[in-house]
Amino acid sequence: MSNNSLNVALRDAAAVEPIAEDHFGVDISPLYSVMGHPNGGYLQCVLSNGALAAASAQGALHLHTTSITTNYVGSPNPGPAEIVTDVRRVGRGASFVHVTLLQGGNVTTESLVTLGTLKEDSELRYQDASVPDVAPLEDCHRVPGSDDVKTMNIVDLRLDPKCVGWWFGEVIDRAELLGWIRLDDGGAPWDAWSILFASDALPPATFPIGSSGWVPTLQLTSYARRIPQGEWLRARQWGVVIADGLVDERCELFDQRGDLVASSSQLAMVRFPVQEK
Repeated sequence: MSNNSLNVALRDAAAVEPIAEDHFGVDISPLYSVMGHPNGGYLQCVLSNGALAAASAQGALHLHTTSITTNYVGSPNPGPAEIVTDVRRVGRGASFVHVTLLQGGNVTTESLVTLGTLKEDSELRYQDASVPDVAPLEDCHRVPGSDDVKTMNIVDLRLDPKCVGWWFGEVIDRAELLGWIRLDDGGAPWDAWSILFASDALPPATFPIGSSGWVPTLQLTSYARRIPQGEWLRARQWGVVIADGLVDERCELFDQRGDLVASSSQLAMVRFPVQEK
């Protein structure tokens, strides 16, 4: 059951409606926001829906977004917005769509989307990514929701005790978050579409090393690789390099089988209260 009676299921909050050829309407939900700005993973779900609908209208049979790269040109406000699509190619194994989100005639977000179909019964042939060593669920700390971070009312996020010191003003030397995450939107559990939201649902990995709460994403690429099994995903998010006010951050999500089901890479701006030496 959802932990917030005001929650709107992700599937409904990201729904798009056709308004003209290659044009769709969407109502950006205020419930999928951080500091008043729509969450980047949520916007990828919205843009993915536009891509799937546009490609389907041109005969594509693909069911899933397997890759999406998004530039966050600006931040849309909650409320009505328009999606404009350009289907670049409909193919057998993959289709490609360019999607633009506009509000007030201005481009706020744009994505290049790759569509394909993931199989329920696919067999894993190779995986180099290691399942992270996360503390048992019952020993982890739940991240509470708030008016500023409303996305935490939509997910149940439990972080490993060794990476939550920033809650108490402690700073460590490793930019990494480990935890468990469950979709708690009152709808269905994680699937091959909603894991696009999961790939950007954790707090910034820069928090443990003392960054401020201002970490706006410039570009986010998410991959959906397998259809997740089970209610909980095991998550690892870490900073690869931080320099010149930018952080290169990665995220990997594993299901109950230990299979890598989604991953993401993003470039974001970052600030630290004390000037870096």
